[in-house]
Amino acid sequence: MDAQGLAGLLGPLRQLVAWAAAGAMIFGGVVPYIPQYRHIRRTQNADGFSPYVCLVLLAANILRILFWFGRHFEAPLLWQSVVMVVTMLLMLKLCTDVRVAGELSARRRCFAAADSKEEEIRAPPRRSHLDLDPHHFWHWSSFGDYVQCVLAFTGVAAYVTYLSIDSALFVETLGFLAVFTEALLGVPQLYRNYQHRSTEGMSIKMVLMWASGDAFKTAYFLLHRAPLQFSVCGLLQVLVDLAILLQAHAYARRPPKPTPHAAHPASAKAL
Repeated sequence: MDAQGLAGLLGPLRQLVAWAAAGAMIFGGVVPYIPQYRHIRRTQNADGFSPYVCLVLLAANILRILFWFGRHFEAPLLWQSVVMVVTMLLMLKLCTDVRVAGELSARRRCFAAADSKEEEIRAPPRRSHLDLDPHHFWHWSSFGDYVQCVLAFTGVAAYVTYLSIDSALFVETLGFLAVFTEALLGVPQLYRNYQHRSTEGMSIKMVLMWASGDAFKTAYFLLHRAPLQFSVCGLLQVLVDLAILLQAHAYARRPPKPTPHAAHPASAKAL
């Protein structure tokens, strides 16, 4: 085969590889959450999953979408953010439903132990974002509260971005905040593991997928010359993932720290 024929063959192959890489970039970030979602649905217990992971990813990806309006970057990265926002909302919906159902079940057990009538069982007290109670922040009783909070944050951030879009300093700062916030993705889980001195219920597969996905993403940033903020914070994400894996190794043979507020005897983290 001559050089011209080889070049004609390699052209479509390169295009196919580029499409595959773009697809992996768009949807690869949500794959680790599939075992998490399935675990919560199967056990009907969300105690082991930190909802702050969803908070971090929602804030990071909303800011990244706004950053795109000030400085266009690779389209797959933009679509990845859109897909991730939808995924985190679905995770919050499931976790909220399971948590509220668990609280109601625990209340039933308490009434049953006291030989009370079934009619006396009341639903758990409703916690709303409008209560402005810092102790219940991001632990609300209705999925609608999360949606309203996300919409409010998006509206305020979009308005500020619209007013400051002509400022290069603001745009670069916005991009840094977006990727730095995402780099802190694993910190809530890291802190939760430290608090309980245990990673019981945490899916090692998910953390491994986190680490491999973050490594792939960081390499993608470097190869496609994405803004420097993306590459630096991608490396930070990989380090946090490795720290969580080290926790799993260190706490492997330790008994879990008891959690008196748990509504399920086998409180599990499937992250």
